[in-house]
Amino acid sequence: MTMIKKWKYLICIPLGLAAASCSKFDELNTDPVHPSRVTTDQSLLAGEKLSMDELYFTYVNNRVGMHYAQYWSATDKESNSQYQLDATSTTTLWSEYNQGLQNLEEVKRTNAELDETPTLKNQNAIADILEVWIYHFLTDAFGDIPYSETIKNDDNPTPKYDHADSIYTALLKRLDTDAAALDPAQPSFTTGDNIYQGDVSKWKKLANSLKLRIAMRMADANPSAAKTAVEAAVKAGVMQGPEDDALYLYTEDATNRFPYNNADKEPIEFVLSKTMVDYLDSLNDPRLPVYARKARATGTYIGKIYGLGTNSASEINDYSQPGTTVYSAAFPGILMTSSEVEFLLAEAVERGMQVGGSAEEHFRKAIRNNFSFWEKISLEPMDEQAATQYADTLSYSSDNWKNIIGTQKWIAMYMQGLQSWFERLRLDFKKPDGTPLFVAPRAGSLDPNVKDVPTRLTYPASETSTNGANLQTAVEHMGGDTQGIRNWWDKH
Repeated sequence: MTMIKKWKYLICIPLGLAAASCSKFDELNTDPVHPSRVTTDQSLLAGEKLSMDELYFTYVNNRVGMHYAQYWSATDKESNSQYQLDATSTTTLWSEYNQGLQNLEEVKRTNAELDETPTLKNQNAIADILEVWIYHFLTDAFGDIPYSETIKNDDNPTPKYDHADSIYTALLKRLDTDAAALDPAQPSFTTGDNIYQGDVSKWKKLANSLKLRIAMRMADANPSAAKTAVEAAVKAGVMQGPEDDALYLYTEDATNRFPYNNADKEPIEFVLSKTMVDYLDSLNDPRLPVYARKARATGTYIGKIYGLGTNSASEINDYSQPGTTVYSAAFPGILMTSSEVEFLLAEAVERGMQVGGSAEEHFRKAIRNNFSFWEKISLEPMDEQAATQYADTLSYSSDNWKNIIGTQKWIAMYMQGLQSWFERLRLDFKKPDGTPLFVAPRAGSLDPNVKDVPTRLTYPASETSTNGANLQTAVEHMGGDTQGIRNWWDKH
């Protein structure tokens, strides 16, 4: 199986991010003066960067997530928005096994040879939190995946596929262990952490917030376990505000740019979907000028009908392109934000979970936190007065919480393609007035197993030849390997 390989090297990381050099581990001739093993700081940085680079790579975030969440339409490869994907999409996401996960596991391997216990506990917990994050989006994208027999056992090239629901249970336990191990009074990473710069208290909040995300995603499939986990996460302490947002900091530097940007040329492959533009316009949402640019041909905001089936570079003039902020080389890689946390808390209240506050309070705070996030990074100034008034003027009703929370969460999670797609599936929300928000591809789906939206990704073709027997067992357990198979938590 190609995803499990002996870890041999660390990718080169620019000196501006960490004092690192790339060195092979299997060299017979070792310089006795200069160390040949990379440091834990270097391994962590490589794990963070590689994971974010692959998650936000155009064939993953743009051609899968941003389409399946129906944020964007295409000016080329319209077949992607009609649910016919390039093999690159699935193989890139699957490569997290060989890239992000392997580098993060190397932090623990290196520390296992050392005895500086206080520092090691914090470092290992931070690396493990990131591993949990990766495994979670992998299982949500594919369903059953290799988990218990991966990474730590390099001698097993054909690991079994674990059931997705059992992976959820394991991930929640790992986050409990990680959060308990983190001690802000002890040393952490001094360099290499490009998310929280080694701030242990923030990593602890992230561990609990990820637990909240994972638990809430299974709320329809296992409500009692979800309730227990949600309430425990909140009691332990989740993100409170934008200062806690977990963001990988990309820069204008050529070696550390956001994976899809306009630094060297103007991207012309994507425009805003009509779904997105029309809904934000109907709400007079002040984020629209940040999310999109006015169409050159008309000087107005106009989105392209989703899945229209036309391919023409000239369409870039007819529709609104994504905004300059989201095409910036310094746009951050988003792991999780306090805005998402507040939306989850609003939902938790509506589901009868004891998390404190009212659903409406959390709902409005979620929107305010999201405005703060976009104001902080935006290259296009927002109307601050309109932004302040927006959250307070939206109507809220507990009788219609799923549609109200769902639509606003969808708006707030712009650019987080995969996570927004997962939430679209889980909540199955409409506009607050009950009319559909999303549409089926206008030219029709090119996948006979899917009409409106795929519910998962198919396994990479390489798995058939590298781990075929275990793959077949997983396929039989899930009921097939199509984009129409629902994940265990998707009960709608």
